[in-house]
This record gives sequence, C-alpha cells and structure tokens, in this order.
Amino acid sequence: MAREFSRTNRIGEVIMRELAQMIQQELADPRVRMVTVSHVDVSADLKYAKVYVTRLNDFESEQDVKECLAGLANAAGFLRRGIAKRVEIRIVPELRFYYDQSLEHGFHMDELIAKANTGLDDE
Repeated sequence: MAREFSRTNRIGEVIMRELAQMIQQELADPRVRMVTVSHVDVSADLKYAKVYVTRLNDFESEQDVKECLAGLANAAGFLRRGIAKRVEIRIVPELRFYYDQSLEHGFHMDELIAKANTGLDDE
C-alpha cells in the first residue's frame, strides 16, 4: 500500500504554513503586501523549495509581480532562517519564489462560464 503523503509533501505543508505566517506578520517590505502562499513543492533531496505565491487583491501589472517576487527573493534568507528556528528539520531548503497564476485562471474560467450561462438564459 502506497503512502498517502510523502515526507516531502508533509515538509512542504509545514513550510507553507510557516512562510504564510512569517510573510504576513514579520515582513515589512511594501512590495510584499497582501501576499499569500498557495503551494510549496519541495525537491526530493530537500535542498530546494518552489514557493508559489499570489496576492489577495491581485496585481495591477506585470511589473507589480516582478517587484513582489524581487521583494520575496530579497527576504529569502530571512525567511529561511525563520523556518530553521520554527521547524525541526536537518536541512532547510533554499526558497525560490514563483507567481501562481491559477487563481487568476480560475476567475477567468468563472467569467467564461457565467457568460455562457447568461447566453443560455436569453434563449
């Protein structure tokens, strides 16, 4: 019987919770306001973690996304040290931040479905 959750998945979940809390409460960088962590993928050797983030109030432009990711990359060492203090693991992964577009994609799909449904109601 296969395991339901691998160790890397469990560590990713813990890192996601801790990062979300640290970003909201401890980062003072204005580029990183209203950011939430949507998912964390940890490599099998636990050396790297891909951290997918999105902003709750959405980004106005592509430049906002780049500035936010730059702010998070700048704070990566601080966040990594914070994880090391909070979570008891031997190797704390290097954090790499990526913008998660799935929320925007979901909103776009909802709009398309709503438009399709209103078109059916008119007939």
